[in-house]
Amino acid sequence: MIQKTNYYSYRLGNFAKGCQYCVKGSKLVLFVTGLCPRSCFYCPISDQKYKKDVVYADEWPTKKIKDIIKEAESIDAEGAGITGGDPLCRLERTSSFIKALKKHFGKKFHTHLYTSFNLINKNTLKKLYSAGLDEIRFHADLDSEKFWDRIMLANDFDWDIGIEIPSIPGKFKETKKMIDFFQDKIDFLNLNELEFADNSFSKLPKSFKTKDKLSYAVKGSEEMAFNLLRYIKKNYPKLNVHFCTAKLKDKVQLANRIKRRAKNIAKDYDEITDEGLLFRGAIYTKDISQLKKYNLKKNMFDIDSKRNRILVSASWLNKNKEKLKKQSLKIAFVEEYPTQDCLNVMTDWL
Repeated sequence: MIQKTNYYSYRLGNFAKGCQYCVKGSKLVLFVTGLCPRSCFYCPISDQKYKKDVVYADEWPTKKIKDIIKEAESIDAEGAGITGGDPLCRLERTSSFIKALKKHFGKKFHTHLYTSFNLINKNTLKKLYSAGLDEIRFHADLDSEKFWDRIMLANDFDWDIGIEIPSIPGKFKETKKMIDFFQDKIDFLNLNELEFADNSFSKLPKSFKTKDKLSYAVKGSEEMAFNLLRYIKKNYPKLNVHFCTAKLKDKVQLANRIKRRAKNIAKDYDEITDEGLLFRGAIYTKDISQLKKYNLKKNMFDIDSKRNRILVSASWLNKNKEKLKKQSLKIAFVEEYPTQDCLNVMTDWL
């Protein structure tokens, strides 16, 4: 039976362990490099990352392990999803990150990794396994079987093995053939709802349209995923399959991670909204002496030098707004993501 989950998704059998943490928002997203041996026409990564050798811990650009650990701690991470590009393009870096995370958080800290078959060999897999990788997910090329048999190399190690691919409208025959080949060689199959990418290089066919005005999801991707689920249910009933929708990624995975981070990093002057955003007051000045007469306690303000402002509680700002205006200070209520970049969602000038 195809089961609807509590996360806007559908499954046959059980979730992969990595997915169980993802829906809780307790997985650090560790982007190891934008380099990749393939150039998939639906690649979703941003222009800032595509084919560039950059590292991001969630939204934080950094290559320092201490920063990666700090970000993991800020969301109370129970594991890390290691992605790219292809992490195997920087195997030493990837292995060192896995080792460092396991050393700091312990063996129970669950790591899963996304890769293609292009760079797979016995030595690369051995290095990943020795570093402590718990789960490996392969992105199989639907248009070429050239490297498919390399899945057998992964079966030499005691970890969970999966295939994860997008559900591409018009590719039912190719996807079905791929499932037929891998079904007895893997622990799980993940199908992702295909989305339009917000970048300049992905080349989805012009015939593809969004399924509605509010979504980036491609029309027909969900329908094809259900056809595949029915095919698997009939032919391979023991295979664990998860159809991960675009709604799950936005409303569950990202939302829960944001809420976890907000809870841990919010300052005394912050209010946390139901969505996990930070609601605060902002005074746009570099000169802290302009607030000296208000006798603000140290825990009730911060100087944000990047945006040339002082952050305070929204209630304090509302109480003192007329006095601040008389000092010709620009003031506003702001709502921002609790991420490293503090992405602004709303600015309400007073």
